[in-house]
Order: sequence, then structure tokens, then C-alpha cells
Amino acid sequence: MKRKLIAAIGVAGMLFSVAACGGDDGDGGKKAGADGYAGETLTVWVMDGSSPDQWQKDLAAEFEKKTKAKVEFEVQQWNGIQQKLTTALSEENPPDVFEIGNTQTPAYAKTGGLADLADLKAEIGGEWTESLNESSVFEGKQYAAPWYFANRVVLYNKKVWADAGLKDTPRTRDEFYDALKTIGEKTDAEPIYLPGQNWYHFVGLVIGEGGELVKKDGDTYVSNLDDPKVAAAAETYKKFQALSKAPKDKDEATPQQGEVFAKGKTGAFIGMGWEAGIAIKANPDIEKEIGYFTIPGATADKPEGVFLGGSNLAVAAGGKKQDLAKEFLRIALSDTFEGALAKANGVIPNKESLQSNLKGNAPAEAAAPAAAVGGTTPLIPEWAAVENDPNPIKTYLTAVLNGKSPAEAAKQVEGEFNKRLAQQQ
Repeated sequence: MKRKLIAAIGVAGMLFSVAACGGDDGDGGKKAGADGYAGETLTVWVMDGSSPDQWQKDLAAEFEKKTKAKVEFEVQQWNGIQQKLTTALSEENPPDVFEIGNTQTPAYAKTGGLADLADLKAEIGGEWTESLNESSVFEGKQYAAPWYFANRVVLYNKKVWADAGLKDTPRTRDEFYDALKTIGEKTDAEPIYLPGQNWYHFVGLVIGEGGELVKKDGDTYVSNLDDPKVAAAAETYKKFQALSKAPKDKDEATPQQGEVFAKGKTGAFIGMGWEAGIAIKANPDIEKEIGYFTIPGATADKPEGVFLGGSNLAVAAGGKKQDLAKEFLRIALSDTFEGALAKANGVIPNKESLQSNLKGNAPAEAAAPAAAVGGTTPLIPEWAAVENDPNPIKTYLTAVLNGKSPAEAAKQVEGEFNKRLAQQQ
């Protein structure tokens, strides 16, 4: 999943020492003989912004200490990475370990580019959060390891809420809606900025309803937008969007919703924690008014479903150093380094027990509770074409908001949706 990572809504600790985050938990470093893997160098591709330089240096030092081998990190750009990685995996010397977007993982697993990591999962993955690990599994086999994740939260203007007489943040969907209505009644602020095509939030609502965007028809995947659970999610979206002045045919980046929020006349918006940085850049004075809370679900005991964007780590099936690559993963995914990355970048780690590393990072603390009930777009290789512009799910949402029933809107986009799902991968 292409995305920006923010550590920097309060990121003074971006450069850190792993030693400050706790001692080694002992799950790394099996050696191949007295000299380990002396003389070998492991190539690891990481995406731009994913891991701090100091984290890489500390990990490289620990890796060399335990294996006698060196690691060379090569930072890649998200733009064009799919073609670059596809080419690299078909060549004689692919990267040994590489970061891969969680929703991209099934496509690479299908083509045979990823090594089976079932043994590693059995050894170190017993506590991996199930919802975070789902994207690493394809057709029942473990082809990657969950690394880090992020999801949407509610960003709200504390002053606007105070002006409306609101003292507490809501814990249920109904309480959230009532609070927004109160803002509309008691202030001149727009209760919520929710553009009609914030489709990743819609995906979260579908997940919260237990719905699926696609279904199997024989051997083919087809649209499932006519499912009652998807329709229920659309109705929830419509209910909240009715409190917004945002355009029904634009997404959250057109204009940037953080820039709208920066004007101080919006009660809340649903977005990634790093979007606060957009608001602060546009209006530094807004920083002191920004608060965060978990998107409330139907009941207080379960947050709203959210789309989990993130990255997995994988080993090249054609790589010649797979044992050494697994040594790297044992260390990189250890509590020490996984926890340190969460602390530095404000991302959700692959174990719930490591979420304590998010303490003090307000947006990350708000995001973490929903991770266990989150999910992704369908984890099938055929899905990639669906997201290309014009995204039929965006078209569906706009149709619903403009008055069509969810069933009518589903019928409107069904042909295009199915055409894309049928494209050869």
C-alpha cells in the first residue's frame, strides 16, 4: 500500500538507540557454524520513509554480531516499485529480503516470487495479531511476515467541541453522530468534513459490518456490492456525510482535508494521523486544538472497522541466502526492533503486546485499538485493477450519496467492477 508514514507529529525521537527500548528478547541469531555467515552480505530493500537510519544501523550491528554477516539496506521509492520488484524477482540475484505493501503481497505470492515462511511463523509468529497477518497468507500458506501498519482515526478540533458544550469523546457510532449534530446546532462550524469518495473509510465500514467487496462465482471473483452488509455500510457513510459540506464526487485529497480542517471551522474529519501535519503546516496555530480518538463502532466494546494499510517483509523465492534472510527476519521482527520501530514511527506493531511502545503518540494511541478488528481490501491478485481511476467504488459511493439506493448504485458499477476483476494478472 503506497502511503506516507508520520512520525512527526511530535517526532523528536526519530533518531533513537534501540538499547533504550529494552533488551534483546532472544529470538534472533542462529549461527551456521563457528564463523556464522562470515563474508556474506544480505541485500534488503526497504521503502522510503519506512525505517529510520538509526534503526537500520542498530539492526545491522546486531545482525553482524549474531551472524558475522553484513546487511546492506537499499531504499526504494513507492513510485514504480511494483514493476521494479517484479523484474528483480525474475532475475538471478534478487534482493534477499524486501518490504512489500500488504495489499500487494497476494499478487507476488501467486506468481511464485515469495519464499514459504511457514517455519518462521511457527517459530516467532505465535503472537502476531491475526488481522495484521492475514495479508501475509495466500491460499493457506505463509508467504511473508507482518511488519508495521496504520489506520484511520478521528481528528477533531477541541475548541469547536468545547464551544458546542461537548466534554467527552464518543464511544459508540450513535454517540459520535449525536456529537456532530450538536456541533451543527450550537456552533457555526461544519460538524465533519467527509468527502463523498473517502473510499478507504468506506472499506472500514464494510469490514465493521462483516461484509466483503467481492465474492466467488465459480472460478471467478465478481462484485459483491449488492450484499446487504455492504449496503448497511453505505447507509452509515451516507448518514454521516449528510452532516458535511464536502463534495460528494471528490476524495479526501481533493482538496486535502487537512487543509480544510486547518481553517478552524470543522469539528472533525476521518483520516490518517499524519494528516494533522498537513493542517499544522497550513495553520501552525491549529496544532494546540487537534485531538484524536478511535473511530467509534456500533457498540462501545468494539471500535469501527478500519482499513489497515501497511507493509510485510518477504524473502525472495529465488534468493540464494534464504537461511540468512530468515536470520535477518528473526532479529528485525524481534520485540526489541519491532517495538523500536513502532516507537520511532508511530506505527502499529505486529503484536498487540508491543502497543505500549506507542504511549505518548496521540494519533497512534487512537489508531491502535482498531487494529485487531481491521482488515484490508480483498486479498486477491485480481483486486489491483479495481483501484485504478476511475475507481468503481468511488462511483458507487457518489451514486448512493446522490440519491440512488445501494442496490441501484451497485448495479450501475457492476459491469466495470467485474470487467476489472476479470483482467489477466
